[in-house]
Amino acid sequence: MEVFDQLDRHGYGELHLSLDRATGLRAIVAIHDVRLGPALGGCRFVSYPDEPAAIIDAMRLARAMTAKAALARLPHGGGKAVIMRPEGDDFDRAALFQSFGRFVDTLGGRYLTTEDSGTSTGDIAEVRKHTRHACGFTGEAGGSGDPSPLTALGVCRGIEACVKHRLGRDSLQGLRVAVQGVGNVGGHLCRELASRGAKLVIADVHAQRCADLSEALGAEIAEVSAIHRVECDVFAPCALGGAINARSVPELRCAIVAGAANNQLESDADGQALAERGILLAPDYAINAGGLINVALEVSGYDPDRARERTLAIYDTILEICERADQVGERPDRIADAMVAEILAAAA
Repeated sequence: MEVFDQLDRHGYGELHLSLDRATGLRAIVAIHDVRLGPALGGCRFVSYPDEPAAIIDAMRLARAMTAKAALARLPHGGGKAVIMRPEGDDFDRAALFQSFGRFVDTLGGRYLTTEDSGTSTGDIAEVRKHTRHACGFTGEAGGSGDPSPLTALGVCRGIEACVKHRLGRDSLQGLRVAVQGVGNVGGHLCRELASRGAKLVIADVHAQRCADLSEALGAEIAEVSAIHRVECDVFAPCALGGAINARSVPELRCAIVAGAANNQLESDADGQALAERGILLAPDYAINAGGLINVALEVSGYDPDRARERTLAIYDTILEICERADQVGERPDRIADAMVAEILAAAA
């Protein structure tokens, strides 16, 4: 992999690497943009097939964080960290995250880290022992706590905006929503949707999650491999990225795609195919910003009411994107990209 070619392709930026043989730390921090303020983004602790895969993952995610922060009008740029999980379980997790904290501290506040896939508030507490450039604490420790509920609230508000724009309805009452993935965010989203009268069809690789939600909310359960084929008003991808791809797009039976997953389009061509089918796509980094809003407000002093108010405004952002897209005959995701560019240019 040509690293500088990748940096140029993704509009970077900075890439920082750290190796600590004593703890087994192999960490990457990608800082995409700091024009709006210090970069903010989570730290992933997962297994990667190789180093190029880890680097590209960090770079793509950091770029998305720049866009997410910009559209949410947060005073932050985009950053992301990945720690390549050591093989097996024979490592000192606390020592490893403390080493990562020392690495983050060397960046002098240009990057603020928080939890992400594979990490927890406990891990961030270890990081915090060696740097103040970390956020995402429990409510008991004065932090913002679990960001999943606000992420889900923002996605629900985004779905309401899409329904208003595409279907001309002010309510989700009676609408059918197919939710792919009902983990932390997807499960909270189901509860938000059900409270608004939506009829749910759900799927997840963990069958018990579906069973529990079905009993609690009266949701139908579909096979994971078939959830995208369910006839519905809204398809909500809330699991892994790439759910909208060359295989799934022809089989979708919905008017709107709007969910919490990052990087929902496997390729730009899939976004075009979706548009040609007349299916409205809510840009993922615009609709799922609630979690980032929640943790970002820790920096200035966390206020749950302010975090909720800022998250509810995702409705207005999604509606603006949809309306601008219709006015110029362009895809919503490209309009969102243009809006991000406008915001960054103004900051520069």
